[in-house]
Amino acid sequence: MATRVLLLGGTTEASTLARALAEHGIAALFSYAGRTAQPLAQPLPTRVGGFGGVAGLQAFLAAERITHLIDATHPFAAQMSTHAVQACAALGLPLLGFERPPWQAGPGDDWRLVPDVAAAVAALPDRPARIFLAIGKQHLADFAARPQHHYLLRLVDPAAALPLPDAEAVIARGPFTHAGDLALLRRHRIGLIVAKNAGGVGARAKLDAARDLALPVILIERPAVPARPVAGSIAEVLAWLGHPADLGV
Repeated sequence: MATRVLLLGGTTEASTLARALAEHGIAALFSYAGRTAQPLAQPLPTRVGGFGGVAGLQAFLAAERITHLIDATHPFAAQMSTHAVQACAALGLPLLGFERPPWQAGPGDDWRLVPDVAAAVAALPDRPARIFLAIGKQHLADFAARPQHHYLLRLVDPAAALPLPDAEAVIARGPFTHAGDLALLRRHRIGLIVAKNAGGVGARAKLDAARDLALPVILIERPAVPARPVAGSIAEVLAWLGHPADLGV
């Protein structure tokens, strides 16, 4: 059977991989979860939306005659990654995770690591603070339990209503720059950052800016996903698919 890849995307790395697959003439379908109103256009046929759990994903893989699945979703999309492992195991399909390594603290960083969103809420100070809540929009309501704080949000799409009593949103799409995030933190007089340890380059700028300003960061650690093979470079992915990378890829 000819190679046909399902690429689960939503990250900068997934978009870069999509271009490489297209350039190498590898038949592939790109899948977005559908959480962003206007996702980036891809050089591959694209679908948007969920699959309907493990059973729905299995049915889709079979109907589309997928031979290989690459999971390049966000490191915090643990449910999708778990479903991918389970569906591929049931069908005997090869699965590869394509993920960026987590961020590591360096000299001058003041990071307080917490295991999940609930622990991040609990770690907030009692005294009112100006907080850059850089976690996306899914778990904003959890922070309503600490209404004394002013929250700065950065969202890809405007929100109809914010589930926090004292919050403002900046609408922007990464990658972000060190100079830009430094200016953002200064302009909004931020005293604390809450972020997810997503890894990668495009969202790290806020952490570098926090170090420059000696700001503490509450960093939510990645959720666990079932064991699976993982690649960290496009060259590794292409080799896994039987397409050696050109020099410079």
